[in-house]
Amino acid sequence: MSALRIVLVGYGPVGARFVEELLPAVQAGSVELTVVAGEHVEAYNRVLVAEYAVGNTELDAMLVGDREAAEAAGARVLLGVAATSIDRDARVVQLSTGEALAYDRLVLATGSRANVPTLDGVERYRRDLASLEKYARQLVARDDDLPAGITALRDLADAERVLAAVRGRKRIIVLGAGVLGLELALAAAHAGAQVCVVHHGPHPMPRNLDRGGGQVLRAALRRTGITVIAHSRAEAVGFRTDDDGTRRFDTLVTADGKQLRGDLLVLSCGVSPRNELATLAGLRTAVGVVVSPQLQSWSDPNVYAIGDCAQVVERTDETVGQRVLPGAPSGLIGPGWRQASFLAAALGDEAARGAASGASVPAERDPIVMLKAEHIDVVAVGDISGDPFDDDALHPRRRVARWADPEHLRYVKMVTEDGALTGFVSVGMPRTAAELTLLFERGGELPADRSLLLRFDGPDYDPNEDADAFAPTTTVCWCNGVTVGRIEESAACGNTTVECVGRDTRAGTGCGGCKGRIAEVLARAAEPDGTPSLAA
Repeated sequence: MSALRIVLVGYGPVGARFVEELLPAVQAGSVELTVVAGEHVEAYNRVLVAEYAVGNTELDAMLVGDREAAEAAGARVLLGVAATSIDRDARVVQLSTGEALAYDRLVLATGSRANVPTLDGVERYRRDLASLEKYARQLVARDDDLPAGITALRDLADAERVLAAVRGRKRIIVLGAGVLGLELALAAAHAGAQVCVVHHGPHPMPRNLDRGGGQVLRAALRRTGITVIAHSRAEAVGFRTDDDGTRRFDTLVTADGKQLRGDLLVLSCGVSPRNELATLAGLRTAVGVVVSPQLQSWSDPNVYAIGDCAQVVERTDETVGQRVLPGAPSGLIGPGWRQASFLAAALGDEAARGAASGASVPAERDPIVMLKAEHIDVVAVGDISGDPFDDDALHPRRRVARWADPEHLRYVKMVTEDGALTGFVSVGMPRTAAELTLLFERGGELPADRSLLLRFDGPDYDPNEDADAFAPTTTVCWCNGVTVGRIEESAACGNTTVECVGRDTRAGTGCGGCKGRIAEVLARAAEPDGTPSLAA
């Protein structure tokens, strides 16, 4: 039986995980894999681009792919090559080099691009079918061209522009107050840059935090020296001309009349899936490429999608007829990695057995959102819209508890149904957040006296007395599903630093929000003489 020809378009962290998981089948000869990578560098973790942009990490620490291992196993990896079109009838992908790649199965892992908001002075490009058919060469596999002094933060080239501004102690304006924008703002401020965050909502992270949590976070941002301007919709940009004749960003103008001077404008206004190839190929798209729970395109059984470009929707008689489909790509690295692992296993089995298994990718729980920054801890998950004083007839079993200490930048809100935690917000309470995350993961009940949870961030709390948080089955890294027990096993094999554990188990290599917990597990697993022990 001939090898199953698989073409992967996209070599970001999700694509790299797919390659890694599929290599045994490639090495066995049952799969012939070709990877089309748009960038000229090895696959790297885009979640860490903000850290790279302020000089807090090096590219080597961000790399998640292993092209040499893939090629040694027999895969073909084409760096710096873009896919320009898909001929589904012929099952061929056209490349920017002029080569035509034949496939049996096509996997799209094209990721997402930064949204460019409507601003006078900045050109935006439509990517509907009519525009793509007319301007495919300019739009497919290309980002929007932005004026000098304006950038997004999605790749290494963007990060280099930000890094130059940070090192030059320039004035940086971040447009948008989501997680990525705030992480960049905080990191740049700590590195010495002058930073201003401008956003249209009432408080930072409005999709994840309630008013109380958002107000405490805003106060924390201001105490770090960041200027925060809320309720301001950006309307236009002004430019200046440098001595060399370059037209460069100078001023952000808001709808309420503010004129904010800066040296660099960073757009952090969300992302959109890269759907151009799928749209031009006639595949069903909505927010992302529409795929079944098997990650298979609704329009073509030979095409799959994973990661930021994949919108998983069950195909039913009802959903087929809907113009607007539910859901959207998760936009988080953990779910993308799990999709990559699932699909690699499914296609590997198909190549070996000659038939698909029909299994579905496991459903994801509500994502845990973490703001990773020095001296500011924010964690949120689930529906936290309820108020402690609501008289909600639709949710008679729902209870909301809230505790706030704005002066010391601390806030916690917990929402339960029949005592079980369904959502929470924690600002400035890292140990309480860790305990609540554990309870949320297990669907556990909160103590009747909710105030008992506040003790975790109290001055007398000793984490060594809390054995449950260090139980072997407790998850530490949610992106990769790594437990306390797995980290302890790694430590027993000599991996006694967070970096070593990451290389061995992948823990901490995703969003990075669990590195503190990994360090705690390692400290607990060490004997007084510093040697690792599983007896803890």
